[in-house]
Amino acid sequence: MNYFPWLTLIVLFPISAGLVIPFFLSGGNKIIRWYTLGICLLEFLLITYIFCYQYQFNNSSIQLREDLNWINLMDFHWRLGIDGFSIGLILLTGFVTTLATLAAWPVTRNPKLFYFLMLAMYSGQIGLFASQDILLFSFMWELESLPIYLLLIIWGGKRRLYAATKFILYTAGSSIFILIGALCMAFNESDISSFDFQTLINKTYPLELEVIIYLSFLIAYAVKLPILPFHTWLPDTHGEAHYSTCMLLAGILLKMGGYGLIRINMELLPHAHFLFAPYLVSVGSIQIVYAALASMSQRNLKRRIAYSSVSHMGFVLIGIGSLTNIGLNGAILQMISHGLIGASLFFLSGISYDRIRTLFLHQMGGIAFSMPKIFASFTSFLMASMALPGMSGFTAELMIFIGIVQNTHYSIVFKTIIVTVQAIGIILTPIYLLSMLRQMFYGYKFQKTSNFTDAGPREIFISICLFLPIVGISIYPNFVLSIWYNKTDYLLSQHFFQNF
Repeated sequence: MNYFPWLTLIVLFPISAGLVIPFFLSGGNKIIRWYTLGICLLEFLLITYIFCYQYQFNNSSIQLREDLNWINLMDFHWRLGIDGFSIGLILLTGFVTTLATLAAWPVTRNPKLFYFLMLAMYSGQIGLFASQDILLFSFMWELESLPIYLLLIIWGGKRRLYAATKFILYTAGSSIFILIGALCMAFNESDISSFDFQTLINKTYPLELEVIIYLSFLIAYAVKLPILPFHTWLPDTHGEAHYSTCMLLAGILLKMGGYGLIRINMELLPHAHFLFAPYLVSVGSIQIVYAALASMSQRNLKRRIAYSSVSHMGFVLIGIGSLTNIGLNGAILQMISHGLIGASLFFLSGISYDRIRTLFLHQMGGIAFSMPKIFASFTSFLMASMALPGMSGFTAELMIFIGIVQNTHYSIVFKTIIVTVQAIGIILTPIYLLSMLRQMFYGYKFQKTSNFTDAGPREIFISICLFLPIVGISIYPNFVLSIWYNKTDYLLSQHFFQNF
């Protein structure tokens, strides 16, 4: 164990500080939101310190490992550690959560509970990415569901009860399969019972059992990522949730599924992953096109953006299933990139709704005249979502393209079909995004009758903070890729393909 438990500190600090809000913090909404923002900023600074001064870029092993025996009877340990797969997503969590807290500034109803739930989510998300115990991973996975359910059912839209019920049924139901898979992995041999990732990585299983365990975990990830056909909760949840909650959902929550698919299914169950990889690639390709077509038919702004998120997550599946270094690196980069772009689009849709009081595209039009700053921001982030050169999405999707082509295990015909379907999806993306831009900002519906307030300093600041890393990743992607490159190289060259 390290001399100082840095990871325990960043996992427990937000929720511990959040307990002060409902029980000890008195005062108005202004004090509560400044306190919460201060906690988020301090947490992000701690994460940044760990990244800059504790994390070793050239080390592919687990770093800052902490191990505390929590429940001895069932070998449940508080095991934490970071590597290239986790530190990038922990940084993303700190960055997006801080900006989402600042975006939630207009929330005035029951602010004590609202901001406490935001901080509870903060701890749960970092705890999941830092977990080195599969039972602790399952615990953190479950911890996310309750705060989001409450944020949705209390501060959601008109159909919030339906959306919240659907969300909790999907996520809680699928979480059972993580627990089933964890128990099967830990207790399939009577002489070895451990939930430690580092012990399980060296464990072997009969192929039939490994396939069953893989499927058990995949069901849970299929809901969170999401993967067709387990995606239907996402548009309903995004359509009804407050936009600060949507920022956390799109920016971080969806990445939990991709992270679990790499951390557990790919790293701990390599034989089964090798068998399922072509199916992941196939489903990912179908998902890109299906979700793009579904997005075109959406009249609700947030639902259209939600379906675009489903489409972009298809690229993550393809990258993970490509079984190549460049493809896997592209998948992780796509998760980081989409976390920034998705959070920004939901933020802009939310502040637009605050002004025009509608989310239906056919009721919009001509608002660029009254809100030129929001129009410029929306246009910039839609360009990023279309993966234009100069934006982070372009680099990620290009790497995934190259990764699937470089795979020597797939036939030429299979790779040609996959690349063709990907190309169709990329062609469809600007169609539904530019159509959305036209319906919102062009035309004459609000040109003469509206007097909407444009984006203020706080909203411009959030937009700039989200836009700079999107451009920065594209200008110099090597810096971001260096965070996890050694880990992906080790996984694919040393651990994974040595078995095949």
